[in-house]
Amino acid sequence: MKSFFIAWKDFKVRATDKRGFTMMLIMPIILTMILGAALKDTMGGEGEFQQTSVGLYVAKNDQMAELLRRDVLEKTQFITVKRVDSEEKLKKMVKAGDLEVGISIPADWSAHLEEAVLFTDEDKQLKAAVIESIITAFTDRVQSISTASQAVMADLATAHSGSASRGNSGQATENIMKTLAGSGEEPIEITQRSIGVKQVSSMQYYAAAMLAMFLLYNVTLGAKSFIQERHTETLARLNSTPISKWDIVLGKFLGTLYFAFIQFLLFYIVTAMFLKVNWGENHWEVVAIGFTYSVAVAGLSMLLAAYITQEKTADLISGIGIQVFAIIGGSMLPIHSFPDWFKGIAAFVPNNWALTSFLDIMSGVGWSGLLVPLFVLGAIGGLSLLIGAWRLRGRYV
Repeated sequence: MKSFFIAWKDFKVRATDKRGFTMMLIMPIILTMILGAALKDTMGGEGEFQQTSVGLYVAKNDQMAELLRRDVLEKTQFITVKRVDSEEKLKKMVKAGDLEVGISIPADWSAHLEEAVLFTDEDKQLKAAVIESIITAFTDRVQSISTASQAVMADLATAHSGSASRGNSGQATENIMKTLAGSGEEPIEITQRSIGVKQVSSMQYYAAAMLAMFLLYNVTLGAKSFIQERHTETLARLNSTPISKWDIVLGKFLGTLYFAFIQFLLFYIVTAMFLKVNWGENHWEVVAIGFTYSVAVAGLSMLLAAYITQEKTADLISGIGIQVFAIIGGSMLPIHSFPDWFKGIAAFVPNNWALTSFLDIMSGVGWSGLLVPLFVLGAIGGLSLLIGAWRLRGRYV
């Protein structure tokens, strides 16, 4: 109970600090609004492909081109197809902005599957790349089916040449051809992803990013609390009472945990209600990650307090160190823009685990997909608390 009293005292001090309240709650909300709105178009809007108008010109009636139009392009939700009767007209419509992407298919495309020609403006390169990937996937599938069917037919002809079971061979051939034809008509699945590796909007991304970054400031706040109370002799007075050293360290840890978790809950509620941020279908998953991340932050604050002795050092870490962690963890730049080697480094910072977990929840991941980040964040908090407490008990309290 003594630890809880110390924790409650620390929480009240921070909660009644108007400047601190503004910094820890108002600022991340404002930044989420600004960044989420400013980067909406750049980062994919609401996490789905924007509607794309596609013009299609076919030099000569072609069975495969018709199959591409009817069973692939027109069945893709975000594509609107318009037939055009000449390549020149197609170019003019794209240039005038009537079409976003133009596709010109050469004559005898079925026979050779030559590369189709795409037309688009420079600011529509992303949409053109998506359309190109769809056409490439279609032609690759057609070529695979054609090669497989030729090989199967050749094997059947060899196996049944001169055999009395030609009737069965013909039936087998017909069944195989139907199967191959049916697989060629299966729709090409398109995975819609806009930010990092998840289907989330810019507002969702930066809500999670700002939350992960600003909760990290509690690491330096908790450490500074220890340093300040050491300089004001508060820790010495506490140490002269029947309160044990472990109670003092645990109380300081819980005080940081309380404040970080309340900060998380307020940010979560405000962004969900007023900014309409969709945090996912399962609110308990969000709370579980938020609480575990708060534990990690509180534990790191004890670890930091065990290794620094000056407030200036804590201020320097708060001003520069947290920003470095934020950049590495993906709070400043979208995770998908990182090179692979940099993503490996990001796995060593706790805010990256929190950010990616929030994005996973937004994209619909279940509890099984959160077991690893929950364990990692909990381990960071627990180990940091143990190491910090071991050093602090001999140095400060």
